[in-house]
Amino acid sequence: MQPLPAPCPADLIPDATGMAAFKAAYRQAKQQDAVFVAIEALGEHWTVKADMITAPQHAVADSVYDAIRTAVIQLMRAGEIRSDSSAGPVYFVLHDVATEQRARELAAALHAALYGHLAPLARALPPAS
Repeated sequence: MQPLPAPCPADLIPDATGMAAFKAAYRQAKQQDAVFVAIEALGEHWTVKADMITAPQHAVADSVYDAIRTAVIQLMRAGEIRSDSSAGPVYFVLHDVATEQRARELAAALHAALYGHLAPLARALPPAS
């Protein structure tokens, strides 16, 4: 399989619902030395996951981590994700996203940010309150 492009279109984000699907997506990212990103259905909600362990040679600037942390806080304040979501620096998880479409949008934006493209993340955020 081809590595995900960065920035990655939302429709290419893998659905890693179920252990087999998760392991396959994670293994693929690891084999390609790429940042892992996927969504998972958990009940009625979705979870976004990204992991830097699969891309040990990939460096991310501190300013990118700052932008991701700020985005996660903004999503929490807007009630779009749970407060126990994680903003890295190695593992990122956004819990309780309402729809698959929104999970894909946030996953694609997070993936793009981890490759230094911050514009999709900025566009994906709700207005600051």
